[in-house]
Amino acid sequence: MPDPYARIFLLSHMRAFTSLAGHILGSHPQINGYYEMHLGYEDASALDQQLDVYRASDALKPNSRYLFDKLLHNDYVLQPERLGLAEPRILIALAEPEHTIKSIVHLFRQKPAPDLYASPVEAAKYYVERVQALVEFSLASPQRYFYFDAELWQRAPVQLLSRLTKWLDLDSPLSERYEVFNQTGKARRGDSSARVRSKSIAKTRTDYSHVVIPEAVLRVAREAYLDCRARLIAGAADSMTL
Repeated sequence: MPDPYARIFLLSHMRAFTSLAGHILGSHPQINGYYEMHLGYEDASALDQQLDVYRASDALKPNSRYLFDKLLHNDYVLQPERLGLAEPRILIALAEPEHTIKSIVHLFRQKPAPDLYASPVEAAKYYVERVQALVEFSLASPQRYFYFDAELWQRAPVQLLSRLTKWLDLDSPLSERYEVFNQTGKARRGDSSARVRSKSIAKTRTDYSHVVIPEAVLRVAREAYLDCRARLIAGAADSMTL
C-alpha cells in the first residue's frame, strides 16, 4: 500500500527550541511525529523506515496528513529530490550562537560520562559546521523552504504559529499548548528537561552565564551565524525573522 503521508522536515541544530517545535507540530491533528528519529533521507526507502520507526511507539492519527521529523546533525542528510515526494514542507531555523553554544555545553556536562560537546570549543565547532551545512543544503536542493529565527518561539510565538499554519496549509491553527507523548523526554529523542513536559512555551531564557566560551571561538561562530542566516533568508521562499 502506498505511503499516504506528506512530509514535514525541520532542519536546524541542537538547542534551537526544536523539541518545543516538534511537540507543537506533533500535537496538531494533521501531523504525526514530534521527536528526532536520527534518520537520513537519501532515497525513498527512508520514508518507509521513518513510518516504521514512528509506528513502533506511537499510533498514527485518524485522517492525518503529515509525518514529521527533524534533522539536527550533519550525519543525517536530507535529499528531498530523491524521495519521490510531490512537495515536502521544509522548515529551516537558526538560533544565535552564544546562548546556543552555552546551552549545548551545559547539556552535555550533565552526562554521566565525559562528552565531546561538553567542551565549548567542540560545541562551537559543531554549531559552525551545522549552520554552514544548512546553507549548503539550501544551495544544492531545488526545494522551497520556510526560514525562521528560532528565538521567535519565545519572543513572538503567536505570529510564528500563524505563519507556520499557513506555510503547512493546515486546516486549523497551531497552538502554543501542546501534548506530551510516549517518547517525550527520553534519551536521544530531544529535550529531557522538565520544560518540555510543561505543555506550554516557556517565555524565559535559561541562564548559562557559568559557561565560558573563548572569545576567538565565539567570534568565528558569530561570523558564521550572520553569514549563514543572511544566505538562508535570501534563498527562502518565505521567512520570518526577529
